[in-house]
Amino acid sequence: MSFTADRLVLFGATGDLAQRMLLPSLCALDHDDLLAPDLKIVGTARSDLSDAEFRDFARAALEKFLPANRRGGMAEFLNRLSYQPLDATTLEGYEELAAKVGEPERGIAIFLSTAPSLFEPTIRGLQHAGLDGPHVRMCLEKPLGVDLETSREINDAVAAAFPEERIFRIDHYLGKETVQNLLALRFANILFEPLWNASHIDHVQITVAETVGLEGRVAFYDDAGALRDMVQNHMLQLLALVAMEPPGNFNATSVRDEKVKVLRALRRVAEGETVTGQYRAGAIQSKAVPGYDEELGKDSDTETYVAIKAHVDNWRWKGVPFYMRTGKRLPERVTEIVVQFRCVPHSIFEDKGARMQPNRLVIGIQPEENVHLSLMAKVPGLDREGIRLRSVPLDISMPDAFSGAVRRIAYERLLLDLMEGDQTLFVRRDEVEAQWEWIDAIRAGWAEQGLTPRPYSAGTWGPSAAIALAERDGVTWHE
Repeated sequence: MSFTADRLVLFGATGDLAQRMLLPSLCALDHDDLLAPDLKIVGTARSDLSDAEFRDFARAALEKFLPANRRGGMAEFLNRLSYQPLDATTLEGYEELAAKVGEPERGIAIFLSTAPSLFEPTIRGLQHAGLDGPHVRMCLEKPLGVDLETSREINDAVAAAFPEERIFRIDHYLGKETVQNLLALRFANILFEPLWNASHIDHVQITVAETVGLEGRVAFYDDAGALRDMVQNHMLQLLALVAMEPPGNFNATSVRDEKVKVLRALRRVAEGETVTGQYRAGAIQSKAVPGYDEELGKDSDTETYVAIKAHVDNWRWKGVPFYMRTGKRLPERVTEIVVQFRCVPHSIFEDKGARMQPNRLVIGIQPEENVHLSLMAKVPGLDREGIRLRSVPLDISMPDAFSGAVRRIAYERLLLDLMEGDQTLFVRRDEVEAQWEWIDAIRAGWAEQGLTPRPYSAGTWGPSAAIALAERDGVTWHE
C-alpha cells in the first residue's frame, strides 16, 4: 500500500545514533524542503523529558553534529518534535505513546534505534496500543541478531505484526551517494557491462578501513567483532552490488532479487581463506594509541580485523576472487572497491621495451567520493629504447563534477525513502538470512580450526598473514 507517512516515531530518540545521524538528517531534509509540511516527529526513550526538554536536547545535537549552513529553519524543525517517555519492556505507556502520535492523516513510520533485545517487547507494545495497522511502517536499525538463529527470532517477532512490504531494514551504506552511484556506473553506461565478468576481470578488492578504536562501543563491539560488525552487512552489500546481474527495473523487488542471488551463490570459505587480527598498541597519525585489550580493560579474543578471500559461484564470476578486508586502527579511514581487469592478451609493445599494467577501476566511497580508472598511455617524447607507456588516471571527483551538490548524511536518503515507502535501498529478510548463513559458516570454521586473532600494530594494514592471503595469488592490496 502506497502512502506518505505524516508521523515519524523515533525509538531510542536520546541515543547516540539519534544525536549524530537521525536528528541532523531530519533537520537537513527540512532545511531542503523535503519533509512533508505536516510531518510530526515523536521521540521516545526511557529518559523522563518534556517536549521542551527534548527540543533542547535536539538543538544541542544539531549544533554539535550538523554543519551551520544546513541549520536554516532549525526553529521550525524543532517545532515538529514532541516526546513521550517509555519503558519499552512493559506494556504500560504504549497507549500514552499512541495518544501522543495521534491519528495520522496518511500513515506512521516507526524507527527502532534500540538494542535488538528490545525489538520483541516493543512490537508487542505497539500491537497492544494499535500502532501496527495497515498504515504503519517499521524500520529496524542493525544489528539484527548475532547469528542466523537470533536473526530469525527478531524477524519472526517483527513479522508477527508487520508484513514484509512494510518492514524497512537499514544498512546505512546503501544510503551513501557513491554506493548508489555504483548502480548508475554499471547500469547507466554501456562501457563496463560487456567487460563485467570473469573473462575480463582478474579480481575484486573491497576495503573498509577505520582509524578509530572502540569509541564508546565497548560492550557491543566485543560481542560482535569485525566479522559481524562490518562484513555481515556493509561489505556483503557492497559485494552484492558489484556482482549482481542487471535487474529488469530499478525497484525494490528487482534490485533485491538480484542481490540475494549473489549472496546465495557465495561459496563456503575454505580453510586458509580468512585471516583475523587484533590491534596492539601503536601510532595513528603520529599519535600513540593503546591496544584493544588495554582499551577494553580485559583480555579478549574478539577480532578487530578480518580479511577474506570469497568466491561467487555463478556463470559471471566463476574463478574471480573477491578479497575483502576491514579493521580498526588501520593507517587510513577509507572505504573503496577496486576492480582489477586482466592484462591484454597480447602486447604489441613488448619488443619495444614497454611495461604493461592492467586497467584498474577504483570506486572511492569514503572519505572521498570518486571514481578512478587507470589506462595505459604513451609518455610524450622520444626515446631511443622504444616507446614508453605509463598508467594514467581518468578521475571523476563527485564533489567537483557536481560542484553545487550538497554532501548529505546517508540517513537522509533512507529516512526520506522510509517515509515515502520506497524499499529499494533497504535489506529484505532473505538477504539478511543469506548473509548470516555465510557468516555463521565462517565462524564455525574458525571454531573448528581453533583460529584466534593475530596481533598487528595500530597504524599498520593488519597482520602480515593478510598480505600473504592475497600475494600468494599474485595480488597486492590496493593502498
